[in-house]
Amino acid sequence: MTELKYVTVTALTKYIKRKFNVDPHLQDIWVKGELSNVKIHSRGHVYFTLKDKGARIQAVMFASQIRHLKFRPEDGMKVLIRGEISVYEPSGTYQIYAKEMQPDGIGSLYLAYEELKRKLDGEGIFDSKHKKKIPAYPETVGVITSPTGAAIRDILSTIKRRYPICKVVLLPALVQGVEASNSIAKQIERANEIRGIDVLIVGRGGGSIEELWAFNEEIVARQMFKSRIPIISAVGHETDYTIADFVADLRAPTPTAAAELAVPNYKDLIDRITERKVRLHRNFKERIKLEKERLKRLQKSYAFKYPKQLYQQKEQQLDLTLERFHREANRYLKTKMDQLQMVDQRMIGLHPKDRINRLKEQRETLHRKLTREIELLLRQKQAAFQTELSKLNALSPLKVMERGYSLVYKENELMKSVQNVNLEDVIEVKMQDGKLQCEVIRIKEEPVSE
Repeated sequence: MTELKYVTVTALTKYIKRKFNVDPHLQDIWVKGELSNVKIHSRGHVYFTLKDKGARIQAVMFASQIRHLKFRPEDGMKVLIRGEISVYEPSGTYQIYAKEMQPDGIGSLYLAYEELKRKLDGEGIFDSKHKKKIPAYPETVGVITSPTGAAIRDILSTIKRRYPICKVVLLPALVQGVEASNSIAKQIERANEIRGIDVLIVGRGGGSIEELWAFNEEIVARQMFKSRIPIISAVGHETDYTIADFVADLRAPTPTAAAELAVPNYKDLIDRITERKVRLHRNFKERIKLEKERLKRLQKSYAFKYPKQLYQQKEQQLDLTLERFHREANRYLKTKMDQLQMVDQRMIGLHPKDRINRLKEQRETLHRKLTREIELLLRQKQAAFQTELSKLNALSPLKVMERGYSLVYKENELMKSVQNVNLEDVIEVKMQDGKLQCEVIRIKEEPVSE
């Protein structure tokens, strides 16, 4: 029977969650629906259900995203939500983690706007490091807008009033409708081909999101980013931003404000020049006065009145300085010579020859002492050896045999008792000068004296 393989509920839920998390379509998704069961937690998180006629999904929006909302979520409200879909493991339910929430009604334009904004921002097109500096005193200002709208009239009147020496080049473009984005992009490209334009104003008057949509098109954004000429966006809306506002080097809330940012006010320049002129004259007068006083002090100084005496004093000071120099040099040289002699004497005292001689004497003394010790030890060992040798001789069975004794063996085993021998056994008797092979014909036991 095939063994069944089981998984735990936790493992199964984790597996399903990983499937959700690796699906790119679920990691950044817009969902449209109606809010219900809205609950605002004490920590600021909002838990709710997003539903439509056919289904519902649990959702949560954390406090870090809630604080960016411009409205309070309530039951029954129709919304557009951007977020990611994942699994809440403790309950095993899937839900949407909301990152953005907008009231429904903005529709597809807003979604397209947000999608393009994220795309361009991800490419770094909005990064401040790409922003070009607006020239302080432009000679020529290019304006891309409708030639018949109120925006061009406001821009021309403002520039004429503030900086009449500036030249304005109008590059007419459509600012509303299907062809508006292409028209604006082409005029930006054309402006960059014209030599002498210092700054560009691109914009129009206010309107609805549909009327301003040309400034949210990707073709306009990329052409503005490619422009070598600094661009001021001037789309007439105070609160909301278009894509063009994010790409432009400087954003103005209205065409009039754009003209004010593009050129300085000549009255302010005149006032500044006058102020600096007065300050320059005052500084020159003060400097001349100070230099005159300094010249008078120099003319009255001892050096100008008695130059010869001053020269003689300096000569005397030089002689004293030279004498002090020679004296100090001789003293320093004597000190160093004394130090050298001391070092030389120490080097002589530390010469290795004497140390070698002393070590040789020590070696010879130690050699003689070692020789004596070895000889003494050898004599002691020889005497001890003779003593032990005498003991061995005294205990040797050969010595016993010399006194008339012999050893009896049976099958190479030493016999110590007649009880170990039987009649007719063949025994071997080892004597001092040889061996005897004998046969036992009689056994007689005798008591052993104690």
